[in-house]
Amino acid sequence: MTKDETKILFSTPISSLRGNIIVPGDKSLSHRALMIGSISTGTTRIKGMLESDDTLRTMEAMKTLGVSISHHKTSDEDFWIIHGRGVGGLLEPSEVIDVGNSGTGCRLLLGLISGYNFKAIITGDQSLKKRPMSRVMDPLYGMGCRFESRPGGLLPLLVKGTSNLTPITYTLPVASAQVKSAILLAGLHSRGNTRVIEPVETRDHTENLLSYFGAEIVCEPYEKVTGSSIISIKGLQELKGRNINVPGDPSSAVFLIVAALITEGSEIILENVGLNPKRANVFKTLKKMGADLTVEESEKSHPEPVGTITARYSKLSAIEISEEDASSMIDEYPILSIAAASANGKTVMKGLSELRYKESNRLQAIFEGLNLCGVKSEIEGDNLIIFGSSGKVKGGGVIETHFDHRIAMAFLILGFNSISPIGVDNVDSIKTSYPDFFKDSRNLGAYFVDKELSEVDSFISKKY
Repeated sequence: MTKDETKILFSTPISSLRGNIIVPGDKSLSHRALMIGSISTGTTRIKGMLESDDTLRTMEAMKTLGVSISHHKTSDEDFWIIHGRGVGGLLEPSEVIDVGNSGTGCRLLLGLISGYNFKAIITGDQSLKKRPMSRVMDPLYGMGCRFESRPGGLLPLLVKGTSNLTPITYTLPVASAQVKSAILLAGLHSRGNTRVIEPVETRDHTENLLSYFGAEIVCEPYEKVTGSSIISIKGLQELKGRNINVPGDPSSAVFLIVAALITEGSEIILENVGLNPKRANVFKTLKKMGADLTVEESEKSHPEPVGTITARYSKLSAIEISEEDASSMIDEYPILSIAAASANGKTVMKGLSELRYKESNRLQAIFEGLNLCGVKSEIEGDNLIIFGSSGKVKGGGVIETHFDHRIAMAFLILGFNSISPIGVDNVDSIKTSYPDFFKDSRNLGAYFVDKELSEVDSFISKKY
């Protein structure tokens, strides 16, 4: 046990949050820009990349595969340069690739290297080793790639790629942008057209970036199934390096947005937020709850739309969130649950089965954490029901995060609107997605304090 693991970090009730923040780069786009830039010809320049543990692991993976990536910082600019090797140009790794806690990095990487006639071993941290990779391995196996893994498709994985991948048409059994992206990246290395059928739309960052790099990729309605779409990519085409400005991550922005919405007297402005339409549902959902949000789109200078969001304290009301909404904001449910905890009435969130397979069993972690902090909640099948406090929550709990960054951030923010402080363990996990979370939160007016385990009981009994 390290020294940090013997401490609990508490957030305490605060009077208000105020100020301006530039949101850190989008994690999903950062992963994809690194990978697609690495298999493009020429030079790719990335500005605004999220430099978190997750994305830096992806960068190291690409370096291990023979890609030259360098950091450049001047008084005016901070950017990364990738000297791409082109489609088919990656080299066999001489060492194990460790993706840390990054499920996105791992799953996309499986697709990316499946079209190479070499072997690679991929592993991750203890949390990622518990997350099955079979839903990605299955379609890639159908294309000709082979794997050896622990039972259930668990890491470490031995990937046995092939230079003769077979293009497939694959219908996603569950909505997953990661599975779709892995298949499309593999399809780049196959002879012919690879197609993915989506019964439910998922995030389209991979399609957007592939198109931006010059790929021939087509997205259209799938006539055979109402409401479905089909994405087709042509194999063995060259991509050309591009300059990319990575917009801010809406999944990070929404934590501070909810913090302002539930903390009386707050008004914050978040700049450089990515406004991809397939990521904006969380903002629409908060507005349905009564959130005072102003969204202003900037002049387009990115592969995806970007803008500024102003969030003000609001008296939120409970709503019902349908199963159809789940895929578009699956990463936002931990913080949406915090909004629901402070709202007036019973919020019902349906179709959350996918939450069980994230960095932790998030459905169970949210349920246990809310009840520990005095917010009644229930799980019925795949649905989460939260009985809001219509104001401040009781607090006073210490949350077991299971090394999950979104659970940690969510409950620290609930502490801003509690009667007694709320503590979380293993806050280092937050570095995987939002390295400046504490700095940005403090700049807005938040207050955090470390306590030794022996001091916890006396501290959580405090009321503010």
